[in-house]
Amino acid sequence: MMNLENLRAVYDNQSPFATVYLEGRSPGADAEKQVRLRWDELRANLTDAGAADEILQHLDDTLIVEDITEVQTDGRVVVANAEGVVLDEHWDAALGTGDTAHYGEVPELGAYVREGCRLVDMVLVIANQEGATIRELRVSPQHEVKHRDESRISGDSDEDIHAPRQGALSHNQIRRRADEIVKDNARAVADHVDEIVRAREPDLVVVAGEVQGRTAVKGELSARVTELLEETDQGGTDDDAGEEALYDALKSLASDRVQAKQTEDTENLSYSKAHDLAVEGQEKVSQAVQRGAVATVLLDYDAGSEGEGAILADAVFSSADVGLISGDVEDGIAAILRYDAATALAD
Repeated sequence: MMNLENLRAVYDNQSPFATVYLEGRSPGADAEKQVRLRWDELRANLTDAGAADEILQHLDDTLIVEDITEVQTDGRVVVANAEGVVLDEHWDAALGTGDTAHYGEVPELGAYVREGCRLVDMVLVIANQEGATIRELRVSPQHEVKHRDESRISGDSDEDIHAPRQGALSHNQIRRRADEIVKDNARAVADHVDEIVRAREPDLVVVAGEVQGRTAVKGELSARVTELLEETDQGGTDDDAGEEALYDALKSLASDRVQAKQTEDTENLSYSKAHDLAVEGQEKVSQAVQRGAVATVLLDYDAGSEGEGAILADAVFSSADVGLISGDVEDGIAAILRYDAATALAD
């Protein structure tokens, strides 16, 4: 489920809006030419739709840039009005989705929101006995893993946990001291992960790395972090093959998470319909969301529906959430209500 509150600043701007999607494609020596050709076609469509010159100029300045290979590779979703660009994000759509442009009273962000619902924010802890490398990631089942931040955490001790000092201590003392160092290192990692979870509120915390390191770190994690915990023994960071195997495991975890949420939302819709707490179809969902009666807008997992841009705008202003569902619903859109449908739709 995606909270739309972060998009409020976009919708708070003055209409009309132009919304442009450029899918990401393989980089090449002719990236500048390709982006210009693609944008020229979309620009012409926006002109035909009535977009003002100042809006088109803001889009020109955003898409035709010095580092245009990045635009070609990462893709873009951009929303602009007469005052300027109000949204400019990488567009991590599946190859083949195509380029599109829209012009109207609201931004057309259904496709962007769908992608957001398919992204899983993860904290990856690659642990060993000396500490851990911690990566903050955005993971999609279909796309490349996106790095947001990375840090290396270890304890304060400089002692070598593997090499006992000859004659200084008994074997048991050496072992106890080594165990204490590993525990201290793990506690430092766990404290840092806890800080990230409080600040970022990720969907999952994934512990990877060597067995001893994983075990030590898991033993120090707070209850809050443990609720988000997954573990993998796949891959590593020693070489490219290990990194690839590790990230494949993360994509699998992301897929499981997205699928579980989709199933949950679909089941919640069925339950709510049985208790007169849901509606479906563009007309009824639009009516209910305009009255502030919608708790969650539910979009078809794959395909957009007519009028969903305006529905999402109303959902933002009424603090509704959005999720994805599978299965047939009228017009590919439904909503779970805050109160019964009869009241929500009453004239």
